[in-house]
Amino acid sequence: MPVRMLLPESYHRGMSSGKTLSLADVLAARERLAGSIYYSPCAHSRTLTRLTGQDVYLKLENLQMTGSFKERGALNKIATLTAEQAARGVVAASAGNHAQGVAYHATQRGIRAVIVMPLTTPLVKVQATRGFGAEVVLHGANYDAACDEAMRLCKEQGMVFIHPFDDPLVMAGQGTIGLELLEQVEGLEAVVVPIGGGGLIGGIACAVKESNPKIRVVGVQTARLPSMQAAVRGHGPMTLEPGTTIADGIAVRRAGDVTYPVVAKYVDEIVTVDEDEIASAILTLLEREKTLAEGAGATALAALLQKRTSLPKGTKTAVLVCGGNIDVTLLSRIIERGLVQDGRMIRLRIHLLDKPGALLELTEIIANHRVNIVDTLYNRAYYGVNLGDTTIDITMETRGREQVDELLAALTREGYRHSRVL
Repeated sequence: MPVRMLLPESYHRGMSSGKTLSLADVLAARERLAGSIYYSPCAHSRTLTRLTGQDVYLKLENLQMTGSFKERGALNKIATLTAEQAARGVVAASAGNHAQGVAYHATQRGIRAVIVMPLTTPLVKVQATRGFGAEVVLHGANYDAACDEAMRLCKEQGMVFIHPFDDPLVMAGQGTIGLELLEQVEGLEAVVVPIGGGGLIGGIACAVKESNPKIRVVGVQTARLPSMQAAVRGHGPMTLEPGTTIADGIAVRRAGDVTYPVVAKYVDEIVTVDEDEIASAILTLLEREKTLAEGAGATALAALLQKRTSLPKGTKTAVLVCGGNIDVTLLSRIIERGLVQDGRMIRLRIHLLDKPGALLELTEIIANHRVNIVDTLYNRAYYGVNLGDTTIDITMETRGREQVDELLAALTREGYRHSRVL
């Protein structure tokens, strides 16, 4: 069940004062990234403002060269390597966005990059990473196994390991987004950011809060793997059981040891969203904003659409669309599922007499209500069908729930037994 967690002021004050990240670090990162990272737009959305009740601005990090914010942190780390370190090369473990960010910016600087990816990584992501110039090693059934292999290669070959989030330099690179938001949204009052391991929100929160402490920072996690929320509750990172989610970019089982104190210090609120809510947000961005987001990239908007945050109505809010690298087959399933959730696609199981003309009579009712049939399936042997009868599963496109209710009422009036197929 998605939940909201407000982080108490007393908890923030009790954090260790040990230096892990500062505004100066983020400002220095911005100097390093200048000319190499796209200054992504932050567009106001009247549609999403109306739907969410907040004054919404979309920060479109899905438009970066590699399709994700991840290249900011990767480049900041790479840009600080000594000549000797660069000559030894870099290695990383990732199933997607971090891999591409490291591959692209290392190759641009003539640095060897080795990326270890799980065997289950979709081919499109493997090809994209190779296309950016990296050597790809497929190893292990999951990220943990891939990371172990990356660390082994790091020690064996003397390479520099680039962590996807638990590194102050990586966090500082991601924090440059916060500096841009302060410039792009005059009078900014809140920022809503997806959370995986905490590198993105940690960097942004530091930049924003150190510049203007009044701006609220809200983090959003998938309810399947709320690792940072668990860390805050338990006063330290803990490893969660594995879970699958369409927000694979933030599917992190354990919050970072470096990122956790920064999040606890600066972030005001952490909320979670479930799978259907993320899918609906992806569809909303695609349909209403013509913006393609991956699962992780849509979680921040999902929280606003579901009224999950405690932000007052009308808050001037920047929402991170942090990535757009989504597999097209998954996208097609999300679109179809979203249509079902919105009542714009429905499948009915209807009982009718197995006689000539029975289907014609049924389809006339459907046609009279301007509902479009996209698929049918007859069955005479299952679902308790009487001899001489049949059932037909009909998948239909509709304008929405109101039209569906009208059709169901008409079928009932005409004596048809029907039920929804979920």
